[in-house]
Amino acid sequence: MLTVNLTNHHYDIQIERHLLNKCGEWVASIWQPQRVAIITDSNVAKLYAEQVTTSLKSAGFQVNTFVVPAGEASKSLEQATYLYDQLAEHGFTRSDGLIALGGGVIGDLAGFVASTYMRGLHFLQIPTTLLAQVDSSIGGKTAVNTKNAKNLVGTFSQPDGVLIDPEVLYTLDDRRLREGIAEIIKSAAIADPQLWTLLGTLKDEFELRDRAEEVILPSLKVKRKVVEEDEFDNGSRLTLNFGHTIGHAIENTAGYGVVSHGEGVAVGMVMISRHAEQLGQTPAGTTEQLMTMLEKFHLPTTQKELNKEAIYQAITHDKKARGTQLKIILLTAIGQAKIVSIPIETIKDYIQ
Repeated sequence: MLTVNLTNHHYDIQIERHLLNKCGEWVASIWQPQRVAIITDSNVAKLYAEQVTTSLKSAGFQVNTFVVPAGEASKSLEQATYLYDQLAEHGFTRSDGLIALGGGVIGDLAGFVASTYMRGLHFLQIPTTLLAQVDSSIGGKTAVNTKNAKNLVGTFSQPDGVLIDPEVLYTLDDRRLREGIAEIIKSAAIADPQLWTLLGTLKDEFELRDRAEEVILPSLKVKRKVVEEDEFDNGSRLTLNFGHTIGHAIENTAGYGVVSHGEGVAVGMVMISRHAEQLGQTPAGTTEQLMTMLEKFHLPTTQKELNKEAIYQAITHDKKARGTQLKIILLTAIGQAKIVSIPIETIKDYIQ
């Protein structure tokens, strides 16, 4: 278990195999008996909604389940409005709770809805993808996408708890498994050389899945540290965005869902490091180390049909842009990163 301690809030992250079977007991240890809305997607609902509902009801909760289509396109204001309407029609009030059951899309969408419906319901995260387990389910960022940019409309709203059951990773398809590994590689690259060494000992993504707890825990510790230092993303927390400025733009320009978040981040890390090496801002050989690690887990290191101008235009809407300046994250060594402010137009030089 990990505890996230913030100025005005703290919550626990439980990591245990087969914990999903006991999720009702877990929720009852955090909340009083009440009405609960499970927000999930069409894929996860078929796998786990009944199991979670049964456990919650046995623990004394009244349960409604609301399902949105699977995929990045559901992280939208349109789907948020649908959920607002469902909550209102079923009589949910501020004394009720919401549970996000799914991957990063569901976690972001449900968290956004919970933080804005009636100015805020309390909520819990049950992430069912590796990406959500190591990244998006903690830290309190909630958001939806628009046509202009990923995560453009959002809030900071912390959950009351996070339940991580590594067993659910066996129902992930291989591409979604790899997507989460990209974020684990990022965490190791920016802040944990020991995790980097551990990743180096693993044969492939399937061995990593079998030893998931060993990589999930240190990845979460990296994120917890910077979230506790910088809850609202104005300073050190920006280091978590290594590879994301270009990665988000690649996702956006390709069309949400065509390039996954992890794939975009993988390519973004390589692009940003390659040019930084050329400028002497990142040690020589770093990009090669990154590429070797990414390729071992069958993640992309290049982007086909690269539309440099479209990617640049998407970056101008990035939340890390401040006027004519853009903050980017560069590696000073494997396991160490720094924040650098550059004129926004020079990001074009990194897109190659």
